[in-house]
Amino acid sequence: MSEQALSVDPLWPRAGGWPALGEDGSDLTLLGIPTHATSLSPTGAHATPAAVREALRRYSAFVPGLDVEALRFADSGDVPEPDGAEGRERARAAVADAAGRSRLTVAVGGDNSLTVPAALGSAGDDLPTAGLITLDAHHDLRDGTSNGSPVRELLEAGLDGRRIVQIGIADFANSAAYARRAADYGITVIPRDALHGRQLDDIMAEALEIAGAAGGPVHVDLDVDVCDRSVAPGCPASIPGGLAAWELRRFARLAGASRLVRSIDIAEVDATADTPDGRTVRLAALLVLEAAAGLAAR
Repeated sequence: MSEQALSVDPLWPRAGGWPALGEDGSDLTLLGIPTHATSLSPTGAHATPAAVREALRRYSAFVPGLDVEALRFADSGDVPEPDGAEGRERARAAVADAAGRSRLTVAVGGDNSLTVPAALGSAGDDLPTAGLITLDAHHDLRDGTSNGSPVRELLEAGLDGRRIVQIGIADFANSAAYARRAADYGITVIPRDALHGRQLDDIMAEALEIAGAAGGPVHVDLDVDVCDRSVAPGCPASIPGGLAAWELRRFARLAGASRLVRSIDIAEVDATADTPDGRTVRLAALLVLEAAAGLAAR
């Protein structure tokens, strides 16, 4: 169903279609960072920001009890060719500009390599005190430069591992070497199985306390492959037994609600590999709106 086929109802305004970021700033700014060139598996993730924008039109910004519709939304478009050293610098600068004029910046990828410029651009000079929370099935501590290395690259850029929390790390999706590397860096790991017996709100509160311990800004990486493959088939690395869609949506809202969180990224959705009903892209669009709902609750 194309955007042109969507119904028009003046009493049911649609989300998305937001204006460019103006000099007076915004509450939430959307930015596309369509990284894909260094992905460890073939991906069409560069097509995802446009697909998410189209999917946003399927939803409203109405949430009972929250004035989400009153937020000032902006869309800064896509960073051109964000892969490679020059592209990464363009992406970092675009995030820095948006973060400087917005209460919350939401960067939509692209593969997980976008987390590096998103976090660096948002933190700026505050990197020594900044924190990182990842919702991810993987540690992302690989050597080299790829969608499997963003956490390691941020550590090498100066992020303190003691203020990194990784939620949802999955069995059978990592290695002993990278688990040891996470421990050596002082990273707090909350594996997928640990989520079964705890409230999600409590887990996020713990993560925010750790990541924000130095008083710096927190970046949240929502790698959608943390979800169960049934709800995220458009993520090449998603596996059976991951998070439910509602769980990742809840984490997105809790992230948006925290005054510590300056930026969020949404990664690893390949719009070209999604199912015909577009369920993975639609989930990514709802993560944008959940972050907005959280922001409205601040």
